[in-house]
Amino acid sequence: MPFDPVWLAILLGCITSILSGVAAFRPRVAGDPLLRNALDELSRDLGQLRTALAEDLKRGRDETGSQARDLRQEVQTIVARLGETLGANIGLLGTAQAEKLDSVVVNVKSLAEANERRLGEMRRDADEGGKALREEVVRQLKALAEFLDGNLEKGAASQKERLDGVATEIRRLIQTNAEANENLRQTVEGKLETLRNDNAQKLEEMRRTVDEKLQGTLEERLGEKFKIVSHQLEQVFKSVGEMQSLASGVGDLKRVLTNVKTRGTWAEVSLGHLLEQVMAPEQFVRNVEVKPGSGERVEFAIRLPGQGEGDAGVLLPIDAKFPSEDYERLLDASERADGAAVEAALKGLEARIRQEGQTICTKYIWPPDTTDFAILYLPTEGLYAEVIRRPGLVDHLQAQCRIVVAGPTVLLAILNSLRMGFRTLAIQKRSSEVWQTLAAVKTEFGKYGEVLDAVRKKLNEATNQIDKVAVRKRAIDRKLREVESLPEGEAGAVLSLEKLIQEGDLLDAAE
Repeated sequence: MPFDPVWLAILLGCITSILSGVAAFRPRVAGDPLLRNALDELSRDLGQLRTALAEDLKRGRDETGSQARDLRQEVQTIVARLGETLGANIGLLGTAQAEKLDSVVVNVKSLAEANERRLGEMRRDADEGGKALREEVVRQLKALAEFLDGNLEKGAASQKERLDGVATEIRRLIQTNAEANENLRQTVEGKLETLRNDNAQKLEEMRRTVDEKLQGTLEERLGEKFKIVSHQLEQVFKSVGEMQSLASGVGDLKRVLTNVKTRGTWAEVSLGHLLEQVMAPEQFVRNVEVKPGSGERVEFAIRLPGQGEGDAGVLLPIDAKFPSEDYERLLDASERADGAAVEAALKGLEARIRQEGQTICTKYIWPPDTTDFAILYLPTEGLYAEVIRRPGLVDHLQAQCRIVVAGPTVLLAILNSLRMGFRTLAIQKRSSEVWQTLAAVKTEFGKYGEVLDAVRKKLNEATNQIDKVAVRKRAIDRKLREVESLPEGEAGAVLSLEKLIQEGDLLDAAE
């Protein structure tokens, strides 16, 4: 039975919506095989119904189009035949024109009535088919809803029963596990207590045996082991302390290098270390006010001695600068090999150095209390190399600002040169004293020659006297050759030589 294409399109839309609802409802019943199978079967039926309706719609459209084409062709054929008939017989059948026209009108009316009847029948058939299809769809949907409600209730009840069973089983398992764990704990505690008692008894027996047989050796070995362990622990603690000190130092260094104020302090500390290594403490000063009343204090200044004794000398200002932000931007640009960024960073660094040089020139150069130049100290060789590579920068600082740029190596060379100059100046100041000392030494040396001559004469006289005494001794020896000698102790007692020697020593001491 043919249907109206409009109703067929509406039915297709309804079936498509139902299929979408079924697809959306499918995940909710994924755990129930019965509902899932029912939904699958319903989806297949609806899919088949949609396919059939689509085919009927297509077929109805094709039939309607075919009928319309046939009707148009038939009307065109009739009109063509009528035109041919009228054209052929218009002159001959003038009298029959009215009859032919009437017959044509009758034919056209009958054809129109037939078309109207056929369209009415098709419309009634489509209405009846659509109504029946709607009723069938409504009935199927009601049945599907009732089926789904029933299955959902059954599924919910079944799921509840299963969950209750699972919960009961879980509670039973928990209780069983608790009882088993309690029994196991009691058993383990009993075994452990027995094992502990056995171990204590065996350890006591072993202790008595060891105390009786190996007390001395064990104490000696344990003492050695404890000494080794103590020494190793001491080394470990020392290493841990060194690591902590190293970590603290690294942290301090990181804080120094990441903080603007501490970076400046670090540069100042670096400059102070160099000065302490080369100069004596009285040869430089810290945080000195070079301009009286200005309140501006330079970080370090070297005392340059004057020419005379009353000359107080002058100060050579040295200020440390560390433009780390500009230098870090330069390093980052160099690592990225970005030529434009490198040039921009170099220009920024040059501007910063020019600004610092102008500041030092304005604040710290104040002749005659200071020298007519100052030193700008850069704490790293890399920064110093980048500064001196800038064309015209060092010349500008020396000519316009009277600033000497120095890195660690250059400043060390300058300080060594100044120290040698201080020594030369000190030698020059003490040269007159040296000449006076040499003149006094010359005078005393002349007196020393006279004394030596007198001593030589005295020694010659003493030698002559000793020779005379030796001659007399030999003469006495010849006279006493036949006399028998006494032992040494008896001879001393007879002659009282010790008493005479002591008296001679006393006389020498008195003289």
